[in-house]
Amino acid sequence: MNRLVVNAFVGLALLGCHLVSHAERYALVPDQVIDGVQETAQGDIAVLVEDARIVGLVAKGDIPADYEHVDLQGMTLMPGMINAHEHPLLYDDNYQTAHLTASSAYKALLGLAAMQRWLAHGWTTIRVMGDGDVFYGNQDLQRVFSEGVFVGPRITGAAHYISITGGGGDINYGSPEQTLIADGLIADGPIEIRKAIRNEIKYGSDWIKLLVTGAFHSVGDDPRNVAFSPDELAEAVAEAARHNVPVAAHAHATDGINQAIRAGVRSIEHGTYLNDESIRLMVEHGTFYVPTIYVGDYYAGTDKLLAQEKNDDAYLSYRDEWLAKIGRAHAAGVKVVVGVDLGGYNIEPEAYAREFAALIEAGLSPMAAIQAGTSVSADLLQWSDRVGRIQSGLFADLIAVPGNPLEDISVLEAPSFVMMSGKVVKPVQ
Repeated sequence: MNRLVVNAFVGLALLGCHLVSHAERYALVPDQVIDGVQETAQGDIAVLVEDARIVGLVAKGDIPADYEHVDLQGMTLMPGMINAHEHPLLYDDNYQTAHLTASSAYKALLGLAAMQRWLAHGWTTIRVMGDGDVFYGNQDLQRVFSEGVFVGPRITGAAHYISITGGGGDINYGSPEQTLIADGLIADGPIEIRKAIRNEIKYGSDWIKLLVTGAFHSVGDDPRNVAFSPDELAEAVAEAARHNVPVAAHAHATDGINQAIRAGVRSIEHGTYLNDESIRLMVEHGTFYVPTIYVGDYYAGTDKLLAQEKNDDAYLSYRDEWLAKIGRAHAAGVKVVVGVDLGGYNIEPEAYAREFAALIEAGLSPMAAIQAGTSVSADLLQWSDRVGRIQSGLFADLIAVPGNPLEDISVLEAPSFVMMSGKVVKPVQ
């Protein structure tokens, strides 16, 4: 491959220009391929890409003559990684305060920079799970990415998290004389919840995020408490279903987890205090589970959070028990998904892939952890016909990592090659 040409493509992308490729057909030739589905890696395979799509997998000796070879010797080729729980516009650790000190435009620009760094580190799809923005910066980024104004990951998700008064999405440390705008949407009772969901959908959210329980990183609420009542939960899921929009439930407390599953949410986020009944219900209902383990490790024992004590209580005293429950859930057939939950611009981009190592610590095999961040994530998003697998007809969102991630999962932190929709955004150096 002509590296000067490819580097020029990357420069144009970072400047916000369209990527223009002089070659429409690539043959990617790695040491081995992890396709996101099979339980073993495949050797002696080349992946053929034409325009934006994967068009075939062939033996290395059968590459058509009109395909430009991309030499990925010493590397493993796999689908682009999917982060199914993220907050791109959170640029400060104390997010409950930060959203009051910056405009939506400022945060969107920082989010653009963060997402381009994520893309360069192999994250080709992001599900936004509410963000520190009273407007809709992520939906604007989704639009400019889709229009080709800037190059960035595929985006889906919810603009805001919907919370009760005094819940994890509210600001609970101001005096009653102050009127502070929360970064979440505050909705009490079925009528307000219905209105909030309709507003979210009106302005581009294609997921609804409910804070069913309290949170660990917010002040003045308790993650062990259930926030929404059963009738509120039922109304939220029913209203979203009327618009064919799935619901993700932030839920730590056991009763909140189980109520949300029974109400029909598509995914449980965090699920810290799940029990055997939670596992049984997730299997029965086909509910996806996005545990977001590493974010607690990242902050544990620091002084970065306003609610530091709550975070540390769980991650320094309960973590091993929780990881064992995640492992049991996966072994029982629960569909476990990679979601990182770290936030945006202030976090080093290599940190996000450490969620894979955390899932392995919880009992998933290295291949199962990779599937949790590729094909299973795509299934959660209902995008299995687009991304998450190396399969003919899907978008050519592909990464190559040095060595073998099945032996050393940390190589996912620094991919050597990244392709998005058939365009090289990070060439082999």
